[in-house]
Amino acid sequence: VFVDWADGYLDKKGELSFEQILFCRSLETMALCAGLAGDTDGRRKYEQLTAALKAKLEPAFWNSRKQAFVHNRVNGQQSDAVTRYANMFSIFFQYLGADKQQAIKHSVLLNDSILKITTPYMRFYELEALCALGEQEAVMKEMKAYWGGMLKEGATSFWEKYNPAESGTQHLAMYGRPYGKSLCHAWGASPVYLLGKYYLGVKPVKEGYKEFAVTPVLGGLKWMEGTVPTPNGNIHVYMDCRTIKVKATEGQGYLTIKSRRQPKANIGTVQKVSADTWRLWIDSPEERTVTYRL
Repeated sequence: VFVDWADGYLDKKGELSFEQILFCRSLETMALCAGLAGDTDGRRKYEQLTAALKAKLEPAFWNSRKQAFVHNRVNGQQSDAVTRYANMFSIFFQYLGADKQQAIKHSVLLNDSILKITTPYMRFYELEALCALGEQEAVMKEMKAYWGGMLKEGATSFWEKYNPAESGTQHLAMYGRPYGKSLCHAWGASPVYLLGKYYLGVKPVKEGYKEFAVTPVLGGLKWMEGTVPTPNGNIHVYMDCRTIKVKATEGQGYLTIKSRRQPKANIGTVQKVSADTWRLWIDSPEERTVTYRL
């Protein structure tokens, strides 16, 4: 039973909340894949298994006093331990309502008394949960401090594990060996994903980006520019405090932005979604280069 290399004790007894949540997501994914493959019976089977397990998660692991999922349950009794894993997974899997997600943000994700994550790979999930809650500015600060901390230590590629509290050759030790750590670890590259999905805001709505959504958020930056590759082309986004430019070489999509005033677009029609949210559809080749002025 394993979820992460932690600088602290992780109990493995009984039923573990992170394991049950990940298993539930696996069943959910099987249902999705069966549906895409045209396996109706398989899809129905895995949907039923997903629903049955999902219905047990909150009763088994949610603790109202702690406002969080506990780490595990032993002999039917919840433990007192709260870790970040199950709580952050539950947020971007959408396994909890909005009120409990916000509760977890304060009781767990922004709570320094909860055991901290010290692997760049697993910090990705923690930061994605915060991005999903709209905390891009806080996440940007964390990326600069955590990944930037490795750079200040002289890193030329990102490490398998990084604990800012350590120093010197402590940064090289892992697996009980003084020089056991990988200092070039692909799983540490998650800011690239977060920047594309939650800052440039490019997400597939249908398979292969046949339909896509662009919801850019500066997150404390003055400007940003980047390209998200898709199977048959690229989606390029530029944004500053006054302008958004989107160029897509394929697919159909829509651009959504928050603004107190109605933005102006060089093409297409800007539609009001809510009091401060506007949307512009990109549904023909000539509309794939859009300039949006706030």
